[in-house]
Amino acid sequence: MKVVALSRVRRAAVASAVVWMAAAAAHSADVQVTGIENDDLRDDIRAGSLLVEQTLLEDNPPTTAEILAAAQADYKRLLAVLYDNGYFGGVINIAVDGRGAAAIPPVQPPGNISKVNISVEPGPKFRFGRTRIAPLAPNTELPEGFTEGKTASLGVLKSTVSAGVAGWRAQGHAKAALTKQDLTADHPNRIISADLALDPGPRLRFGPLVIKGESDVRRERIIDIAGLPEGEVFTPEEIRLSTERLRRTGAFSAVALNEAEQFGPNDTLPVIAQITDAPKRRLGFGAELSTLEGLTLSAFWLHRNFLGGAERLRFDAKIAGIGGNSGGTDYTLSARFERPATFNEDTDFYALAKIEQLDEVSYFSRQLDLEAGIKRIATEKRTYTLGLGLRTAKTRDVFGEDKYTLLTMPLSAEFDYRDDRLNATTGYYLKANVMPFVALSGSDNGVRSFVDARGYKTFGSASPVTFALRGQLGSVYGPDLAQAPADYLFYSGGGGTVRGQDYQSLGVPVGTATIGGRSFAGLSAEVRVGVTDSIGIVGFADAGYIGEEQFYDGSGTWHSGVGLGLRYNTSIGPIRLDVAVPTSGPETGNNLQVYIGIGQSF
Repeated sequence: MKVVALSRVRRAAVASAVVWMAAAAAHSADVQVTGIENDDLRDDIRAGSLLVEQTLLEDNPPTTAEILAAAQADYKRLLAVLYDNGYFGGVINIAVDGRGAAAIPPVQPPGNISKVNISVEPGPKFRFGRTRIAPLAPNTELPEGFTEGKTASLGVLKSTVSAGVAGWRAQGHAKAALTKQDLTADHPNRIISADLALDPGPRLRFGPLVIKGESDVRRERIIDIAGLPEGEVFTPEEIRLSTERLRRTGAFSAVALNEAEQFGPNDTLPVIAQITDAPKRRLGFGAELSTLEGLTLSAFWLHRNFLGGAERLRFDAKIAGIGGNSGGTDYTLSARFERPATFNEDTDFYALAKIEQLDEVSYFSRQLDLEAGIKRIATEKRTYTLGLGLRTAKTRDVFGEDKYTLLTMPLSAEFDYRDDRLNATTGYYLKANVMPFVALSGSDNGVRSFVDARGYKTFGSASPVTFALRGQLGSVYGPDLAQAPADYLFYSGGGGTVRGQDYQSLGVPVGTATIGGRSFAGLSAEVRVGVTDSIGIVGFADAGYIGEEQFYDGSGTWHSGVGLGLRYNTSIGPIRLDVAVPTSGPETGNNLQVYIGIGQSF
């Protein structure tokens, strides 16, 4: 008898294992949604259904166990969709091969599922009757839908409560909360009445910043960088700003600032900072290829916490013009040190040193730059810099050899309102650089200025079309062409100015040679069409102007180029392939130029 019983147990175990193996087999099931006449509601139901979402997983179809789990989870999900659309009397039935999904034990899924039917009877739509939420802080804006006669949406109720609480929090009442909600349903008249009560709580001030987690950044530096205004009235915006300040240092891989559960004495609210250090060191490489300019290789080494106060030290090296036809090979070696929150929480200190050799078609230059200054982050979108620098260089151009030393004061303002730095679809970008310089030897005093403006607008969503425009203006005021630093002058042609034209092919003729101009203007336009989520095509036209005059007056020379491009979107930005030809200018050969890089051209 014992042997027989054991044998039965084994047979049962084997049978159970077979059932589970069958249930684990992945396959697709036919999912249908019925009973809904309203197209918008049907779309919302399909968007909220896990079962429908599973049918889209062609490369990884669900198992029968996963199909059953999704069917049972859909009851709650679809009920929430009905509530959010004002249907409070709906009936939902989900049948798996004719059986009610709720009645099938999850531990015993069917061996095979071929059809799932989601039947939804939404019932009548309810509208708001009497609505009230009180008390409200001054200037609180409630959702328009929280009004008598509007659709009684659960989402509107949630948004109304959030708006009411947010209004009080913006006034310093950090612990404002919903304390009562009376919802009354009048089914015969299809009306929902809502009476919501808020408790603002006391008006609080910021307490100390309490740091949690192990960090190699000194505690006092974390407090300085965060810039939380201890003692001032609480606002959620200050929490957000402090979080952003810590994140932008790059020293932390994770930053979260949370309010303490209980406020302290004298109505002060401590803030808890949960932080995790990022890896201190980083090494990176890059490459860009052009048929004319050749291969450019770059590398950098970065330390994110050099002195224990979230200071950044970065070394960059670049070799450009390898195998190109745009002069010789260029070399750059630079070091940059940055210290966040030096004068206040939004002002950083920087110092840099750079050695560079530029072997261009029209000139040769070897130079050393030393510079120190401050960077003011006015907002996340607006940045200003002010520096003091020393430049010494030895140049050779059509006027002969020259050696000069300049005292410089670089100034810049940057406004970045793009939605994506590498692949912008909306917004605009503006950067202006003005650098007065005083000649200590070898040149004349002057001012070099440069403005770069870009705008983006996208139409459509299925196959979006983005129009991108760029305008550039440059000027060297003061020294004449013979006295101006050769590497301060402007050229046009190649990537960054006019694609299709030879690199720096447009300048100012001096005899049989060419030198850069004191004025520059550039225009670029692109039409970017998204073919798929990953692939896009681009049509573009560029134009550039170089003049001998200090400011643009039209007496110089224009040239232009047009082309087509291909984009492949990746997590680090689109991979760019552009092909262009020249269309006007002093030299309009039939050369075809190819440009490869990461990110849009502008």
